[in-house]
Amino acid sequence: MEELVVIGNGMVGHRLLEALRDRDTDHQWHTTIVGEEPRTAYDRVALSSYFDGATAADLSLGEQTGDHLDVHVSERASAIDRTARTVTTDSGRTLPYDRLVLATGSTPFVPPIPGHDLPGCHVYRTIEDLDAITASAKDAATGVVIGGGLLGLEAANALRLLGLNAHVVELAPHLMPAQIDEGAGALLKNLVSDLGVTVHTGAATTAIEAGPDGRATRLLLDNGTRLDADMVVFSVGIRPRDDLARSSGLALGQRGGIAIDNTCTTSDPRIYAIGEAANHNGTVYGLIAPGNAMAEVVADRLLGGRATFTGADTSTKLKLLGVDVASFGDAHGRTEGALDVVVNDAASGRYAKLVISDDAATLLGGVLVGDASAYATLRPLVGSPLPGDPLTLITPDGGPALGADALPEDAQVCSCNAVTKGTICSAIDGGHHDVPALKACTKAGTSCGSCVPMLKQLLDQAGIEQSKALCEHFPQARAELVEIIRATNTTTFSALIEAYGTGHGCDICKPAVASILASLGNGHILDGEQATLQDTNDRYLANMQRNGTYSVVPRIPGGEITPDKLIVIGEVARDFNLYTKITGGQRIDLFGARLEQLPAIWARLVHAGFESGHAYGKSLRTVKSCVGTTWCRYGVQDSVGLAIRLEERYRGLRSPHKLKSAVSGCARECAEARGKDFGVIATDNGWNLYVGGNGGFTPRHAELLASDLDEETLIRYIDRFLMFYIRTADRLQRTAPWIEALEGGLDHLHDVVVNDSLGIGEELEQAMERHVASYSDEWADVLTDPDKLSRFVSFANAPDTPDPTITFTTERDQPIPGTPLDLGMPATRPQEANR
Repeated sequence: MEELVVIGNGMVGHRLLEALRDRDTDHQWHTTIVGEEPRTAYDRVALSSYFDGATAADLSLGEQTGDHLDVHVSERASAIDRTARTVTTDSGRTLPYDRLVLATGSTPFVPPIPGHDLPGCHVYRTIEDLDAITASAKDAATGVVIGGGLLGLEAANALRLLGLNAHVVELAPHLMPAQIDEGAGALLKNLVSDLGVTVHTGAATTAIEAGPDGRATRLLLDNGTRLDADMVVFSVGIRPRDDLARSSGLALGQRGGIAIDNTCTTSDPRIYAIGEAANHNGTVYGLIAPGNAMAEVVADRLLGGRATFTGADTSTKLKLLGVDVASFGDAHGRTEGALDVVVNDAASGRYAKLVISDDAATLLGGVLVGDASAYATLRPLVGSPLPGDPLTLITPDGGPALGADALPEDAQVCSCNAVTKGTICSAIDGGHHDVPALKACTKAGTSCGSCVPMLKQLLDQAGIEQSKALCEHFPQARAELVEIIRATNTTTFSALIEAYGTGHGCDICKPAVASILASLGNGHILDGEQATLQDTNDRYLANMQRNGTYSVVPRIPGGEITPDKLIVIGEVARDFNLYTKITGGQRIDLFGARLEQLPAIWARLVHAGFESGHAYGKSLRTVKSCVGTTWCRYGVQDSVGLAIRLEERYRGLRSPHKLKSAVSGCARECAEARGKDFGVIATDNGWNLYVGGNGGFTPRHAELLASDLDEETLIRYIDRFLMFYIRTADRLQRTAPWIEALEGGLDHLHDVVVNDSLGIGEELEQAMERHVASYSDEWADVLTDPDKLSRFVSFANAPDTPDPTITFTTERDQPIPGTPLDLGMPATRPQEANR
């Protein structure tokens, strides 16, 4: 057995280990991997999720164990003796090798500007770096990121999540200059600025000044700007870790990096280099996909193969501060004669550009900002004939979306791992009939994951019925998990995943299970473990807006409100300087509240008799109504009274997606009941019940489920309809597509709800009664619980009032000044009738 030593335990080194494990079935190699970080390989691409609740364990790429593998962490390789073929580490260990792989990665570049080494200055590269940034944030109010590339914007979002006022300084005229063009960069700047990050482009930092405590306190820019900052994060690029290669006499690239040929071999035939440390034909790749490709080549070569590395796709698709950004192929149009086709819709926050050949026949590249849904199909078409008019490919409603059938067999579906459509189709033909199986067989979708939708399309194209698994952590569909939770009385996500799933969960299954637990009456959504599962809006019981503030929507059942309550809303809006707007659901939305202001606002509203309108939740939003027989001369039933009864019955009901309803007092349909998930229209003989009306991307009218119902029968049918939907719908599936997906569609639903064909009608009604009996206002519950209240803090270093040096912006002439956190009102509600 031969000895292989790998220096560097990052993502690319880990990929090499995986490739060898899968291929070295004869155990030709004993491998030793040495890494200087205190842990084994982790997902550095997802590093920013560390600030959004992910742990080091969540980021881990898995255990590195085996009879033919030794792993050394917290140990740095200090020297290579090419004559003796040994590696010496800083602990004094000597490791002999027959082959050596340098996967040493890169280091963040810190420009030598005055003050770059002051306390409070950081880089953004490792988990330890992120821990240091978190610690500094406790004593900081404003942070500046130097560098507006991919990592720079991720770092800015991290500062924002830590409660800091974030700035980005970029030398180039626009953000992400390496990936996107000026038009896309301008839109990205607007979108990022709307989220509360201040962007300075075309500016260079000339110095960082220290304050009285010796820490960074101010940046000086070459345009004369003096930018106060008590934390600085450098993200201006990387430099290859080639020091070991340099000291051992290996050839380097002209601008650094370990020179390699098409076999990833260095100037020493026994030594390979891969990843960000390697320089291939003058290029150092700073992306994971080329590194993975190099690792695969080396694994093949170690086992006698003939694989080569001839370059790599540098396409990227990311979500930066909630904004989709993608670039692929010749995004900058450097090919001679290249033509641009551009759709720049700044009003809707969307930019799309295709770069095509001079004869308009071949796709060369492109850029997508704001909406990158076309990336999975367009990127594999680079270098191929255009399947149609290029403008229609990037124009909303420009025609039928391109599908997998538009791709040639040699198109790379997964650029991270260089997997073609033909390879995936062959795997499907070989019996790999779901996404996990395709991932395991081809490696497609195992890195950034952007090609997973295309994998599903290829399975559909092959006529294969796909798994209904909620996500990779739960093989069950959402409806199956509902039944498991009901049958086992499971009350926590951790218990559920331990018994019926795998791993730690993700942003798909966590909120989905949280919704199921809430819909089955598992207490307040911020109690215990449940609080960590929620999406941002549910986590803070308010809607986050594009500028980072929140909107507050008190419930106004049926749109009916007293003058006194109107006055309270006006006073709250005035006192907290909130922008007010009447919603389409007959409520009043209060915009511009900061996180720490929410409890004080709720206290005022709760004291006046209001409660949460659940505008933030996947739950019942509103039951809209006309004035019915109360005032209208055409009304034939009391639509206001019924709307209030329905809204108070179903308030707080958690569901797979948001629910909206309306009650019209006559056939004139002024409440627009047929555009709602469930709508009621009065007749001379009672009420007609309509279901499955939705807005959104595919608006549709609701369909008649039952007619001329008395009020009690109507409510019984709605109870059954809603509970059946909650138990059987998929995650984030609105009522319209749910009904369409039901076998038998509306007819089947009618049999279940009206005819009780499944014999579960009474059970569904009892479940709804339990919900009604257990309802409690989420806002009021927070106000009486100190633990829950402690979540509502914008600035960790100033929980009661923001730093006075922080500047707040305005929206539509509504100022947003600092307001101390002072509930000021009792957290109990008067016993006031709603009508």
